[in-house]
Amino acid sequence: MGLLILYLVISATQEEVETADTELGFVEVGYICNVHGLQGETRVKPSTDFPELRFSKPGRRWLKQQNSGREVIQEVELEEGRGGHPGQKSWILKFKGIDSVDQAKQLVGSTLLVKEEERPDLEEGEFYTRDLVGMRVLLKETGEHVGTVVNIFDSGASDLLEVMLDSSFNVVDATGKQKPEGTKVSGHRVWVPFVEPIVPIVDLKERVMQITPPKGLLELNLRYDERSKKERRQLEWKERKKNQKRLIAAKKKLIELEQKHVFHGLRFGEKEQRSLLANQIDGVNSKLLQLALKNIETPKRLNVNKLFSGNRKEKFSTLVISEDCLDSTASKEKLGAHFPLKEKGLQLISEGKVAVVLVLNDINMQGLADDLDLVNSKIIENSSFSQLQTLLDDERFIKMEDRTTVPLILVCSTGEVESLATLFADNDHFSFDSEKVRFLEEEKLPVVSDSPGENKRHKILMKSPWEMLQSPVGSGGTLSLLSSQDILDSFSELGIEYIKILNTGERHVGLNPLHLGFVESQKADIGIQLPKDANAYEESYNMTFSMNFMKTMLTEQMEKLDFVAIPKQNSHVEMVEKEWIDVVPSSSSNPNSLELCCSIYSSINASSFDKVCVIEITE
Repeated sequence: MGLLILYLVISATQEEVETADTELGFVEVGYICNVHGLQGETRVKPSTDFPELRFSKPGRRWLKQQNSGREVIQEVELEEGRGGHPGQKSWILKFKGIDSVDQAKQLVGSTLLVKEEERPDLEEGEFYTRDLVGMRVLLKETGEHVGTVVNIFDSGASDLLEVMLDSSFNVVDATGKQKPEGTKVSGHRVWVPFVEPIVPIVDLKERVMQITPPKGLLELNLRYDERSKKERRQLEWKERKKNQKRLIAAKKKLIELEQKHVFHGLRFGEKEQRSLLANQIDGVNSKLLQLALKNIETPKRLNVNKLFSGNRKEKFSTLVISEDCLDSTASKEKLGAHFPLKEKGLQLISEGKVAVVLVLNDINMQGLADDLDLVNSKIIENSSFSQLQTLLDDERFIKMEDRTTVPLILVCSTGEVESLATLFADNDHFSFDSEKVRFLEEEKLPVVSDSPGENKRHKILMKSPWEMLQSPVGSGGTLSLLSSQDILDSFSELGIEYIKILNTGERHVGLNPLHLGFVESQKADIGIQLPKDANAYEESYNMTFSMNFMKTMLTEQMEKLDFVAIPKQNSHVEMVEKEWIDVVPSSSSNPNSLELCCSIYSSINASSFDKVCVIEITE
């Protein structure tokens, strides 16, 4: 499913079909879901790709309501509109003559309409959703009837057609063989990316589209269900019990954290929304959150800028080298007395004693859909991924012959694991052993209120009734990921002795054997390669940890990690008198929340200074 959403060539514009009143020339653009404030304002959920046009421009609109079992359409005057809370993707509208809460409540549940002729003109290759739903889908090559378009979804990267399969369509299994007659196809629906290479012909007049799907696309998300009805009921029952246990566990976690207000969201929303909140609660690293909240009220022990200057610096074992020595092609003569260190580092790598954790913090992962041509399985030149492509293709990162021995962990932003995995799969994993490559999402923690509440606790803030407001932990979150994902255990089984953690902002990104050899020679817990810019510690870090130290720190000394609470402005929602209201910062100079951050350098707190070695780079 993740592979499908990365096609991006043409798009379907969403202006939902209005069923009962199509003959009257109206089009649905949203529905009124709630009141807002005390002045008669209403909250509207959009069903249009033109919210600015539909909701911010004053003028005539129409409301469709149920009255005594009949649908009634009445004209209204929109006075003003503005975007609501981004987590809810809603708009706040004020209609003329609606000036109180009671009047606004009478509009809740109404559908907002505009005239059919007011639809904006589209560019070539763009279509309205209402014009595509119901179209027949044929295979271009054979003319075989595949099915009918029943819905269209905006996946973010491109639109996806939901196609209901025709009963006559040939069903095959994953091997390409015909499935036995009578086989049940779960849902009888498939997803087709609405992109030109796959949907080259859209005939609005004939209400037909012709598709040329790549081999296996139609079967990719088609699930065959050959179980008996009794077996399916048993599985459904087990799934319900599993969900109940998950909700109980989530509630227990919130009670332990004294954050029971988060659980209010489970009383609202659809099944998928309640499931989203339960998954978020279950995914919170409660141990890390408790540590961070505790740190808010305690003095900070670590100042990274001061750590590598003055008297403290003298306590570290330091190696000063020129920039040329970091080059993998540096000669024995250039390295001089440091050459044995490089040889020792190369030996550790070739023997499979080193693992790499690469944090992709400086690469525009959002641009992946634009930068990948999945039809041809190639990277487009000069893309935002060219930096990563260049890095992994360059033997200065790790020589090709050594890559099968090196486990590689890639840490990326939320929701981008599938995209990154696709990139690696399309490039034969850049010579790494695919069994030793893992993709992780960055560690995040909930955003909390800027001051303690009645229970002397900073409250977790809600993005919506079913979503917590969260923010990345920072470089220190990578350390937590290694413990929470059981990665250290797998590293131990592989005989790993050192873990290299670096980010793509580091100027000399790579598995520097000289650095590894220096750490080994000093029997150090931590090895640090300092960036040349003294103010770029968080944007450019390159650190090596011994496995023994990492295990001890993450199992026994997690409290040594320092957290800081950064004041920020964040819009959120709160429940007040059984209703959810928007909370918006009153001014740009008035932060209303705290984002909890941790630096990877705070790991030094868990080690004695004589167990830390530093490489300084000169010109």
